[in-house]
Amino acid sequence: MAYQHVKVPEGGARIGIQDGKLQVPDNPIIPFVEGDGTGRDIWRASVRVFDAAVEKAYGGKRKIHWMEVYAGEKSFKMFQTWLPDETTEAFKEFLVGIKGPLTTPIGGGIRSLNVALRKLLDLYVCQRPVRWYKGVPSPVVHPEYVDMVIFRENTEDIYTGIEFQYGTEENKKFKELFKEAFPKEYAKIRFPDTAGIGVKPVSVEGTERLVRAAIQWALDNNRRSVNFVHKGNIMKFTEGAFKDWGYALAKREFRGRIVTERETWILGNKESNPGLSVEENARMIDPGFDMMSPSQQSDIKQEVEEALKLWPTHGDGKWKKMLLIKDSIADVSLQFTLIRARDYDVFATLNLNGDYLSDALAAQVGGIGIAPGANINYETGHAIFEATHGTAPKYADLDKVNPGSVILSGEMMFRYMGWTEAADLIVKGMEGAIAAKTVTYDFARLMDGATEIKCSEFGDAIIKHM
Repeated sequence: MAYQHVKVPEGGARIGIQDGKLQVPDNPIIPFVEGDGTGRDIWRASVRVFDAAVEKAYGGKRKIHWMEVYAGEKSFKMFQTWLPDETTEAFKEFLVGIKGPLTTPIGGGIRSLNVALRKLLDLYVCQRPVRWYKGVPSPVVHPEYVDMVIFRENTEDIYTGIEFQYGTEENKKFKELFKEAFPKEYAKIRFPDTAGIGVKPVSVEGTERLVRAAIQWALDNNRRSVNFVHKGNIMKFTEGAFKDWGYALAKREFRGRIVTERETWILGNKESNPGLSVEENARMIDPGFDMMSPSQQSDIKQEVEEALKLWPTHGDGKWKKMLLIKDSIADVSLQFTLIRARDYDVFATLNLNGDYLSDALAAQVGGIGIAPGANINYETGHAIFEATHGTAPKYADLDKVNPGSVILSGEMMFRYMGWTEAADLIVKGMEGAIAAKTVTYDFARLMDGATEIKCSEFGDAIIKHM
């Protein structure tokens, strides 16, 4: 494509995809958005870290060719548009990119640029790894127990933005149609005359591709478990369906490599007592068995029988080496990730739950200032790696804030590209800089004996410790 404002670097080559696998040249062109507010300082520090890691890892045999594309305030000032079409076209053409924080006013005004990019490129996975770096201030006693990865569905749920504002003709018309078609459901609205209305779509396709990506990633990276986080106890046909569809996909596509939590109970009971009957096993996994209806009891016994059919491949403890698939209610998950962090590993969840969970976990390991993130379509290969924090305009151009979120997002990007040596050097540099207590103000104020340094100097410290 011919670009009007974007300058394609000479000497670089596009990343491609073949048979579902990225084809990364030694001289890839990577589009980047500098970001608004503190994004300018952060990008200057980050890009030096990226280039230093690549140079040290590959001795000049590989090089990133950075290509600036525009979005946010900088784009608006230059071109009077917040998100030029050629920016999304560049991300489409070159597959892998990275961006700093972008302005999104609360309430009215422009749409969320972050959400717009995800939708336009169908980046259905929001991936957030959360781990603790030794020495980082934390409000919890054992932050080292936190080593989790969140797969958050990026294109559905209430984030689709289908809402009807109270007082508008659209709101009135929607409620009239709703009342006419579904009077019993309409009657459940406590104050219908003044209610704003939102729609929460959750689909089979959206669920399956998210869960498939989470399970495949967990298997590829030797993780222990995948946990479906949901509020299916309340929203049975959206969040509850997400859980059910997730289990069905796991069993259908990964049967020989996974085991569900309830299957481990059934198989474990059989291993402990080989003579156990199906009904006795059913009573053990469901203590309320005797209070169930005959139909419910039949369902539980059938579940036991189906699990026991796995004995040749999963019995005699074989299941203990398989990926565990389980689920938990969202509010319980938020509680237990605090008090039983070691029980959790990889999460697959819907959009809103994932938003809450990501920031709650980030708080345990130092906050979103160093929390990386990625938005990925594992089928097309498209991926944008990004800061997870805001623009913090009051600190803009002061060379003050922590660049860790973008730097670690770059580390994720290198790992996604298969450049693990460069990624490992960034982690090593980050660990070294923090261990030496040479950190930005957000950490320095909470660390005894720390030396407060600038954003740019933190980048230097990371490079020094590679």
